[in-house]
Amino acid sequence: MSATDQASQIREGEELDVQAVDQYLKSQIPGLEGTPTITQFPGGASNLTYLVAYPDQEFVLRRPPFGKKAKSAHDMGREYRILKQLGEGFPYCPKVYAYCTDDSVIGDEFYVMERIEGIILRSELPDDLGLDEGKTRELCKSFIDKFVDLHNLDYETCGLGDLGKPEGYVKRQIEGWIDRYQKAATPDAPDWKAVMEWLREKMPADHHKPGLIHNDYRFDNVILDPNNPMEIIGVLDWEMTTIGDPLMDLGNTLAYWIQADDPQPIQLMRRQPSHAPGMLTRQEFADYYAEKAGIEIPNLDYYYTYGLFRLAGIMQQIYYRFYHGQTKDKRFGSFIHMNKLLEQTSLDVINKSSL
Repeated sequence: MSATDQASQIREGEELDVQAVDQYLKSQIPGLEGTPTITQFPGGASNLTYLVAYPDQEFVLRRPPFGKKAKSAHDMGREYRILKQLGEGFPYCPKVYAYCTDDSVIGDEFYVMERIEGIILRSELPDDLGLDEGKTRELCKSFIDKFVDLHNLDYETCGLGDLGKPEGYVKRQIEGWIDRYQKAATPDAPDWKAVMEWLREKMPADHHKPGLIHNDYRFDNVILDPNNPMEIIGVLDWEMTTIGDPLMDLGNTLAYWIQADDPQPIQLMRRQPSHAPGMLTRQEFADYYAEKAGIEIPNLDYYYTYGLFRLAGIMQQIYYRFYHGQTKDKRFGSFIHMNKLLEQTSLDVINKSSL
């Protein structure tokens, strides 16, 4: 099995009009010839990602999901602008070619970018990469290095200073996710009341140095060089990028970071090989991040718990669409169980925390 990321058959109900896409792209990108084939990348539970393959050139098309969408959560124009502006300052972004606001083409806005062909790590570390424990640890640290680089980026120089408002960021995130979670609640959803109260009560001040934050930094959003798997050549999924507290972004990433000794039910949620021998634990991850960033993180429990709650909010918003029949993607039916596991994990962290 190839370790490079492969597109496959389009899921039912998420098909695109090939002729309409072809006509639009030929009007925007000179020199395109032939008729494309369109397939779908399997990852992602939010925006939809397709491979548009012409005989001599390949592109990636990104569009919002079908059905009910959270306000401002799927802004293709914003994501397009971020990639365009970040091109030189953070050389791991795909090049963008076109942004379409005409709903008549495929029924919603979308943008098109280059395909960076490489390895995307999903739940397991492929054996054919030949990464021993030492190299796995080195790759993990490289992953964190890019994270710190992003947070230290001069976003003003990139022309992205107006992307977000760093003042009051922590409070807005806590109150915003509480509001979004409650609006997406279904009768079978846990209420998270104790966690919400704790997050409000223990809320820290905003970090003194705001940064450009990705808000979805995981191994399955990172592309590795197929000729040198130790080298990161691309970072994907910039839809939630903003200016804010980098430690909140660290909490987001740690929420996805399931380590080898986590309970078996939690292991079922893992989407990246963070459990593999050589991978850092969450505490080691945070310690290495702090060392590279030159900061201290005395209240890591808070940021991790926030990340868990935010992840549950994202899952609940997606599950809401499944519950109400707005998507036929069967993967989303299990999200309610993951939500409940995340709540229990958060309560366990709070009960053991010294905050």
